[in-house]
Amino acid sequence: MKTKEVTLLLVEDDDVDAMTIERSFKKLKIANTLIRAYDGLEALEILDNDSIPSPFIILLDLQMPRMNGLEFLEAIRNNPKHASSTVFVLTSSATDEDMVASYNYNVAGYFLKNSAGDGFLDIVNLLQGYWKIVHFPESQ
Repeated sequence: MKTKEVTLLLVEDDDVDAMTIERSFKKLKIANTLIRAYDGLEALEILDNDSIPSPFIILLDLQMPRMNGLEFLEAIRNNPKHASSTVFVLTSSATDEDMVASYNYNVAGYFLKNSAGDGFLDIVNLLQGYWKIVHFPESQ
């Protein structure tokens, strides 16, 4: 059984952080499609319009304008169409409050962006390993 390529939805308002993530993927020769939303509202629009092919993984920042990451998590978990989406939080917030709130919305993992250099590459490697070995249903 051939597995489909996983598409990544990056929900990130900061251009420098988005470029760092994109560079890390290129450095590790990860060629998966990456679609970027600048905040939770844009990400919801992408999901609601079926503009992202399944299977997909969401990489979510928490601190964004208009709709932050926790508000986005609440919205997708309350929507039967998106409730089972796989979400990894990738944020600069190390507060227990944000971590607990994120895990209460059933995120698959919580990573800190300020793991500079090789530490950040380790995060990207872990994500790649995850989507290579996990089996996803035909539709999410």
